[in-house]
Amino acid sequence: MADIVNVLELPALKGRDLGSSRWVEITQEQVSTFAALTGDEQWIHVDTERARTGPFGGTIAHGFFVLSCSTGLLYELLEVRGTTQILNYGLNRVRFTAPTPVGSRIRMAVRVTEVAEVVGGFQVTFALTFERERQDKPVCVAELVFRYYGPRS
Repeated sequence: MADIVNVLELPALKGRDLGSSRWVEITQEQVSTFAALTGDEQWIHVDTERARTGPFGGTIAHGFFVLSCSTGLLYELLEVRGTTQILNYGLNRVRFTAPTPVGSRIRMAVRVTEVAEVVGGFQVTFALTFERERQDKPVCVAELVFRYYGPRS
């Protein structure tokens, strides 16, 4: 269940852990669709036969596919009300630290590391850690930056 805050309450979130999302299974259909959409159809992602004899024993998700799940999973953890606009402002740093085999399940843990006032709203930096079920090493760590605009008091 998402934490619900008003846009004007965002500064109070600095330093707070928002918890973890639900577990999400990574399917071959998702990975193949992502590959077709992005043009990154490297065999390790889409050729299940060849990938069986590859370094991971099967196909793996693109790192950018895992990262692209961040926005939807963030909305599971935080709902900001009173906004006139929400923008994904970008990323500060990203590392794909371990493979994500097709068929595995991942979830995303979120911590609010920075909240800065910008004209008309707030810029919020989230530290993201994507973990794979039954694996200690995360599959992705990143800093995601959103801007929330809304009425000012």
